[in-house]
Amino acid sequence: MDADGEDGFENEEQFWLALDEISEAPYESHEHIDNALRSFLALTTLYKQTYLQSENDIARCCYKLLDSELYQANQTYARRQILYCLLQDDDIPVLHITAAMLLFDGRMNESAFEMLRSEGVFPRLIQLIRGGGEDNDDMRRLLLELLFELCRTQKLSREELITADDDFVLYLLQLIEDYSDDVDDPYHYPIIRVLLVLNEQYMCLASMPPSADEDGAIPNRIVTMLSAYGSSYRTFGENIILLLNRESTLSAQLLILKLLYLLFTSPSTYEYFYTNDLHVLVDVIIRKLLDLDPGSEENALETDGVERDGQRALRHTYLRVLCPLLRNTQLAKEGGHYKKEEVRRLLYLLVNKASQHFAPVDETVLKLVVRCKRIDWIREEGDEEDPEYTDTTPISASTVATQHLGMSLVEAGVSNLSVADVSAKVAKEKPAVPAPRRFGRKKRPDNAADAQTDSTNAKKQLQVPLLVIPSVDVQDRDGGRSPFSDDNREVD
Repeated sequence: MDADGEDGFENEEQFWLALDEISEAPYESHEHIDNALRSFLALTTLYKQTYLQSENDIARCCYKLLDSELYQANQTYARRQILYCLLQDDDIPVLHITAAMLLFDGRMNESAFEMLRSEGVFPRLIQLIRGGGEDNDDMRRLLLELLFELCRTQKLSREELITADDDFVLYLLQLIEDYSDDVDDPYHYPIIRVLLVLNEQYMCLASMPPSADEDGAIPNRIVTMLSAYGSSYRTFGENIILLLNRESTLSAQLLILKLLYLLFTSPSTYEYFYTNDLHVLVDVIIRKLLDLDPGSEENALETDGVERDGQRALRHTYLRVLCPLLRNTQLAKEGGHYKKEEVRRLLYLLVNKASQHFAPVDETVLKLVVRCKRIDWIREEGDEEDPEYTDTTPISASTVATQHLGMSLVEAGVSNLSVADVSAKVAKEKPAVPAPRRFGRKKRPDNAADAQTDSTNAKKQLQVPLLVIPSVDVQDRDGGRSPFSDDNREVD
């Protein structure tokens, strides 16, 4: 059978056998590897519409080559050849297969993303996503996944971020609006994740000191576009709140919260979200913070500390977002005070319930709680008298023990009584009913004097009357058989 696919296949099984034959072909030089890769791409792109219609089929096809000895023994060379196809080829099926192979390869080995960045694939991905067309949704989704993984694992340079211009950001936001009724992907997860990770890249770049040869700082294009055209792209805001509600991974929540913080601290985006969406967000933050109880047993049993540190950072970030959310949005207006009592109860629990295991309250949590309680519509008369309102020092473990158990840890280790005094005050009483005990066989006395003593003591013990049992003549019962004889034996 021709490896280039000139001969047709009678069924799907023959197609997969042909891929196995290509992947398992012997190789001795780079020329053999090139021929194998060329045959693999030719066969997969030719029969893509026939046998590779689903994402699972494409993944199965790619892993046949990625797991082969040919690829594993020559990863750097083979990966670079596939990357060159993505950079230079314009055929849609070829781009689809090569993007999938690089995505799956990078998920197994992050060094693949390092090569992609060094070879300048970021601008190419921006170009391909923007010019993908409406008939290539599957390929565009795959390119978005590849772009997200690249931005997640690699720190982009200023020159690379410049290629993600305003038009590209607006293009992604418009895609979310155009496909807002897509039942297969109602949250447009790949697009939203790219926007979130680009926001993270802008924040990282802004935190770096500018160099002398830079023309000027690059604005955060995500916030800039939402500031200028936010009223036309509110579906994005709705979806990130819904995603935050269902997300459980640490990194995804932090990405969403960082963007929310920027939107709630930028005057031009104070009212980007609908009021009902803000209500949902308040409910989500209350639930998330209660689930992140620092005194829970689950967090206390962590041994490596990595997960505990991540949960602590997530708790701080939720509180940092909650403060501008309550102070700068529609919630601060008259008539918009949503769940004031629930918010105050949450703030109280964060300070007073955080020490179930005698751990002092986190100092950062205490400061953020005080900051929230100072918001005009949250503050109530008498708050200034609370110790945590004026004193931002963490509560000590002794104070926690006194509040919760009515005890002092300082006095707990001091005693006014000695061990002898305590022993003297303990009343030693015999039990009313003697405990049953088992007597062992007595040792035979060695001489006559000991025998006489034992005989005297025995007389003093309780005398048990003997039970007289009438004798029975064994010969007269059962015909003279012994009661311990085998019943199954015949009597002679």
